[in-house]
Amino acid sequence: MPIGSQEFEYHLGKEFFTKMESPDVQDADLNVNLTVVHKSDVYDMTFSIEGEMTLICDRCLDEMQQPVDVEYHVVVKYGDEYCDDSDELIEIPENESYFNVASLIYDTVSLEIPMVHVHPEGECNQEMDAVLNQLEVGGSDDNDDDNQEIDPRWAKLKELSENN
Repeated sequence: MPIGSQEFEYHLGKEFFTKMESPDVQDADLNVNLTVVHKSDVYDMTFSIEGEMTLICDRCLDEMQQPVDVEYHVVVKYGDEYCDDSDELIEIPENESYFNVASLIYDTVSLEIPMVHVHPEGECNQEMDAVLNQLEVGGSDDNDDDNQEIDPRWAKLKELSENN
């Protein structure tokens, strides 16, 4: 790569996440802009990623859209051996003639996936939401449940919940 600044653009779709064996991302429409500033043996890289990915809602199991708008900066330089101990610096062996950025892009996007994938309030599948509400503690319409004694620990938790 010549000395100076270079720009690269990539589009990430379902195929990218399938190849990266991502269990969470069902589909994606992400645009990646990579700016590389090459100075002698140092490559200053800035990734800008925008778009959305499709995840499965943990509550209703329907697809949901997760927006992505993230920027990541890293410096890659030549060293004795491969070393990625730092988030800001990666060293690659001097005999390497290329550096694959796919894993950096994947890791950056993966960090944008929330721990719990849930639709915003009121956007879950209504049929599934109704079933879940019936299954919640005390939410059953079954008359037999009304006659059962509630575990005192659950009653105390429910009391705390109602007071807040």
